[in-house]
Amino acid sequence: MIEATSCGGVVIFRGKILLLYKNVKHKYEGWVLPKGTVEQGESFPETALREVKEEASALCRIVDYVDRSHYTFEVPEGTVSKDVHWFLMQSDSFYSKPQREEYFQDSGYYKYHEAYHLLKFANERKILEHAYAKYQLLRKNQMWGRPRR
Repeated sequence: MIEATSCGGVVIFRGKILLLYKNVKHKYEGWVLPKGTVEQGESFPETALREVKEEASALCRIVDYVDRSHYTFEVPEGTVSKDVHWFLMQSDSFYSKPQREEYFQDSGYYKYHEAYHLLKFANERKILEHAYAKYQLLRKNQMWGRPRR
């Protein structure tokens, strides 16, 4: 078993969620949340912010921790067991530019119900549910957009 850890973000700006469309040689296609591998000496929040910036060119700040997801997949070297730590993030604009080197073909901000149905993976839909519930609670309590202490 190969252990791997990634971090990512549910990025929200004006109620809309940032998604990326990935297409790897027409084999892997679908809309995903930005995430990536933790680098040596990097904290989970640092990884999440870096990956969102690299994959979508989005500048964000972390608002809260959302949850951890787990899944496995096969590679020629064996089975990969991956944990992904997710953060709720606030962007400063609707700007995004997909990272072509990582096979991202498109990016954009979508209303919750659109984003939910576009997401390729069930575990990312579950993370989106948790993150959006936190976002709505923060907005209701007039805490969205304020720096957290």
